[in-house]
Amino acid sequence: MKKKISRREFLGMLGIGTTTAATVLTGCKNNKEDALKDEYLNQVEPPVGKMTMRTNPKTGEKVSLLGYGMMRLPTIANESEDTNDDDIDQEQVNRLVDYAIEHGVNYFDTSPAYCRGLSERSTGIALARHKRSEYFIATKLSNFNEDTWDFKSSVQMYKNSMKELQVDYIDYYLLHGVGMGGMDNLNSRYIDNGVLNFLLGERREGRIRNLGFSYHGDVEVFDYLLSMHDRFQWDFVQIELNYLDWQHAKEINPNNTNADYLYAELQKRHIPSVIMEPLLGGRLTNIPQYMIKELKQHSPEASVASWAFRYAGTPEGVLTVLSGMTYMEHLKDNLLTYSPLKPTTPEENKMLEHIAEQIVKMETIPCNDCKYCMPCPYGVDIPGIFVHYNKCKNEGNLPVDVGSPEYRRHRREYLISLDRSVDKLRQPQHCIGCGQCEPHCPQRIRIPRELQRIDDFIENLKKQDLNSLSQS
Repeated sequence: MKKKISRREFLGMLGIGTTTAATVLTGCKNNKEDALKDEYLNQVEPPVGKMTMRTNPKTGEKVSLLGYGMMRLPTIANESEDTNDDDIDQEQVNRLVDYAIEHGVNYFDTSPAYCRGLSERSTGIALARHKRSEYFIATKLSNFNEDTWDFKSSVQMYKNSMKELQVDYIDYYLLHGVGMGGMDNLNSRYIDNGVLNFLLGERREGRIRNLGFSYHGDVEVFDYLLSMHDRFQWDFVQIELNYLDWQHAKEINPNNTNADYLYAELQKRHIPSVIMEPLLGGRLTNIPQYMIKELKQHSPEASVASWAFRYAGTPEGVLTVLSGMTYMEHLKDNLLTYSPLKPTTPEENKMLEHIAEQIVKMETIPCNDCKYCMPCPYGVDIPGIFVHYNKCKNEGNLPVDVGSPEYRRHRREYLISLDRSVDKLRQPQHCIGCGQCEPHCPQRIRIPRELQRIDDFIENLKKQDLNSLSQS
């Protein structure tokens, strides 16, 4: 019988700092691109006053093409005996926000669900030190759990966002993650309980300046909400757009929708697009070296990430592109990309399409490390397991060919790096297949099935390792 852990125990297992996490999640081997990028960024400072701006067609306000996603904030280790949770490094958040605003970033996106519920408060502290006219705040009604679906709880969440953010109006407010759970979920969270009508009233009163939704999952929900545009008058919609999902999202997962369709439907109605997942949670930077080489041959000085950001920012209907920037080097790299934007050319798009086709053939797990599946009631580190597996596969180190001369080395490296990346108590063998995680996955990954597949793979590697030891 596997022990069910408490939320406190689970969060204790998560208690590692971002510096440590960056080290242990490197997986099978270091990516030379990271070192090259860091060396380049140490020599180049982003210019001030050059940020590409896009115009909100409703208000005429200028919005920075680079939006700050406050989902992966820097943390510091908490030494308290009462909790193992890491604290947000508020001083570092302030520094990042100050630098972003100084360089033209004015769109900051958060949620009551981010950073264990602490993102809005941290964002509010950092932004309150600036003039209200210098920034736009986007946050969400993240009423994912059934106990928050009733009208009172949802309205309380909305009002608490204003309190945490230290504002009396919200510039961009979203229904969060519509499409997950289909039409029944949409109706329960927003329609039948009267919450959407309440938010429309808040927009009329000016406490919400722009109302929209972020879309994941069932395209029926997306199409329905757009079919009601004459009634709801959506001011913006947040979608996942990148050079892989543009035409290949359905190939990776038949339940997903290609970004070219989503973007085109918004354009038909003149609704601005806010872009999330331009890097697919880092998957478009952790690509194999031969793909990186192809990008470097075209533009040696450009980081791998910059290609994805240029692609996502090129369509004119894009209002802003969100990036979760934990470190200053992330922020600087993205500022260099958008100060100003150099749109991708047809030739460059063709090259990126070629890379996308190769990524599809690799058949990695489409996990974006968003952590919406967490916490697992049994302590399994679902995204950590998937990130490690994908990284090893991307780097060509996955031990699958027994006849390969590198097989024994790759097998041993995989098992060692897994233990370094994911605590043994949180590895896939501890999944009992309860399925609580699956409805929350924006990519609609069949999580228990994938965990079982990886567990079988690991167990097979371990057996072979024991057999080789017994024969030696």
